[in-house]
Amino acid sequence: MKFDRLELTVMANAFAMIAEEMGTVLVRGALSPNIRERRDASSALFDADGRMVAQAAHIPVHLGAMPESVRAVRACGPKPNDVFLLNDPYEGGSHLPDLTLVQAIGMGAGGAGTRIVGYSAVRAHHADVGGMSPGSMPQGATELVQEGIIIPPTRLVRAGTLDEELLRLILANVRTPDERRGDLRAQLAACGAGASGWVALIEREGRKRISAAVGAVLDYTARLARARVAALGDIKGSARDALEGDGVSDDEVPIAVAVSVVKGREPRAESGVLRIDFTGSSPQVAGNVNCPASVTRAAAVFVLRTLLAGDVPTNDGIARALELVIPEGSALNARWPAAVAAGNVEMSQRITDTIFAALANAGVDVPAQGQGTMNNVTFGGPGWTFYETLGGGQGATSRGDGPSGVHVGMSNTLNTPVEALENAYPLRIEEYSLRRGTGGHGQHRGGDGVRRMYRAVGPCTVTLLTERRRLAPRGANGGADGAHGNNEVDARELPAKCREALQPGSVLKVETPGGGGWGFA
Repeated sequence: MKFDRLELTVMANAFAMIAEEMGTVLVRGALSPNIRERRDASSALFDADGRMVAQAAHIPVHLGAMPESVRAVRACGPKPNDVFLLNDPYEGGSHLPDLTLVQAIGMGAGGAGTRIVGYSAVRAHHADVGGMSPGSMPQGATELVQEGIIIPPTRLVRAGTLDEELLRLILANVRTPDERRGDLRAQLAACGAGASGWVALIEREGRKRISAAVGAVLDYTARLARARVAALGDIKGSARDALEGDGVSDDEVPIAVAVSVVKGREPRAESGVLRIDFTGSSPQVAGNVNCPASVTRAAAVFVLRTLLAGDVPTNDGIARALELVIPEGSALNARWPAAVAAGNVEMSQRITDTIFAALANAGVDVPAQGQGTMNNVTFGGPGWTFYETLGGGQGATSRGDGPSGVHVGMSNTLNTPVEALENAYPLRIEEYSLRRGTGGHGQHRGGDGVRRMYRAVGPCTVTLLTERRRLAPRGANGGADGAHGNNEVDARELPAKCREALQPGSVLKVETPGGGGWGFA
């Protein structure tokens, strides 16, 4: 079957709307503010061959990593309507708090379905999955088992029936079982919504037409991505950056990137592939800023996605325009049993920064660096845990100023509303404001960071996994750097990565970085 551009657009949007509906069901059904309010979750739809047909506009760090989850599940021989649960970073996951559900969508006679026609997948960050510290985002972890319960791809639902014994085992290993049960139920509902939507679409359009449309949409996306890469020209660029320690030591963890365009040969000379080589990056480190290769891939896919037009579908076709060289055993392609909790959230940000810097070095028009961190804040006390990330300044571009107080790069979450936070947890927000003037100066200014001050009502602990506290976000084309961030408790400065015990009345202050400026003022 052949499809014109209008038909491709219609089908691509039909696929995307199913994924968006999955996200809506998840957000409305979740119990935790982290998912319900911040929307720290992603949903995606896959065909029977495991190709990502569409992903909702959720979390970029999940963008290139979700296909790994479906690939790991397919290797387990799923049956129609089975639902698998996983979080193992070395078997399709990203980091342990991200629990992923993958449903094998069944279709056919007999109600249960006779064949698998696709997969619906939902990934959500849970506020606790066990481990050495409340919230499962520990500072100082040196092996994966310290970060929480590890779940390889495991059937949670078999032929439509929930395995309550398995669920009870999992919930026995977390600090907030009722909240976890509620969030998992919401994920199950979201997967079910995706399955229903996909089956309804196949029934309406026909299996052959949908199969042909999937291939055509993926090919269409790949053509657009490769054409955009080819339009960059014969570029070569490189850059280096670093994380400010691994949580065990303050030694910098370097990231190196070299970019180039590999042009297509006749008769497809108009196509190109962006080659990104991470050779020279840090070997695997002791602390938990390492990440699996899927997270590095997600960062590369995100950067390429930002270079494409807004109406290009988000699917597996984008990755066809990438060639990645990620040294094994490096901090960007860690080996089991390396700890990875901070790699998903902080290493992913620095990888993104460094790829953008390499593109800028090659003469590509890209933004100045944004805050370059998710500013992970995790509280825990008797019977409760709370996790959030904080926005900051976005880098300015050649087209205008960077926005202030937004989640930047590999994050795409909202903030936790003060009312929701204070209603759910023994915390009070003393101040939540913009840090005026923290964006870098230039022809266009970088966005400003934020200041958020928490007062503990009862005894608790707080774990911080933050970055850009020493190395400020860089400006571009002569623009000034943004201001670095700062952490304090009761006016005492804290390291970028730490865990502190708070007494009633203690005040934690987190100040997030500003974005870099663009161009000479």
